[in-house]
Amino acid sequence: MEQPKNNFKIVSNKKARMILPNAITLIGVCIGLSSIKFALDGKFALAIVAILFASLMDALDGRIARLIKGTSKMGKELDSLGDVISFGVAPAFIMYFWNLQYLDKLGWFVCLIYVVCVALRLARFNTTSDEEPSWKDNFFEGVPSPAGGIIVLMPLVISFSGLGEIFFKINYDLIVPAFFIIVSILLISTIPTYSFKKIVIPRSMTKFLLFGIVLFFGALLVYTFVILALSSLIYLCLIPISYIHYKKIKKEKNIVIEKNEDDEFEDIL
Repeated sequence: MEQPKNNFKIVSNKKARMILPNAITLIGVCIGLSSIKFALDGKFALAIVAILFASLMDALDGRIARLIKGTSKMGKELDSLGDVISFGVAPAFIMYFWNLQYLDKLGWFVCLIYVVCVALRLARFNTTSDEEPSWKDNFFEGVPSPAGGIIVLMPLVISFSGLGEIFFKINYDLIVPAFFIIVSILLISTIPTYSFKKIVIPRSMTKFLLFGIVLFFGALLVYTFVILALSSLIYLCLIPISYIHYKKIKKEKNIVIEKNEDDEFEDIL
């Protein structure tokens, strides 16, 4: 009689689904750490590109985990630890080696404030309850750490783009610390910002969306620093718009809830 074949497996199917998103997270961490090495070597352009790739990895790991049903508590914690390195420590070191080191103790103090705020923002994100109304998924509480990590690099990006010399003369010794303080406040604030998690468009507009995405990334490849600077400015301009939009939706939802609660009672007099 034939003996049943034993299928050898290193890990179970469930755990295998967790490997890919966690691997992408770790790749993002390696890229973020590499940006510090580029900054040490004075290759600041490569350091910015590395942060961009790290943000791409951060955008992919969570979506892939949800797509293949490979989410886990370990993955969530690993993602947050990776974000502290890639969008907290790495941008702080890049800007310190580029400009803040010339401000002596003040430059290092500003870096410390920023990294601590990134850590606090991620800790709050991890402890936030998942039982939120679905419409709130379209908003973050405060600026997310990947966006903060790119925005805090804006003075360096603008210096490479040449936009600063075209429109006005920038005093980077004042602008860089100011950006660090502003971004740090935005990170730990409760200001609603767009998350872009749930974007619903008509099927007829899909081809135009795909064309726009291709156009954007094509322009980003050719005019990297100009497009990155303009994109960061547009994102900053969207913050007050997202705040107004959030308040409007919240007011409408509260009115509907109050109306439904009133409908539960019947006036018998």
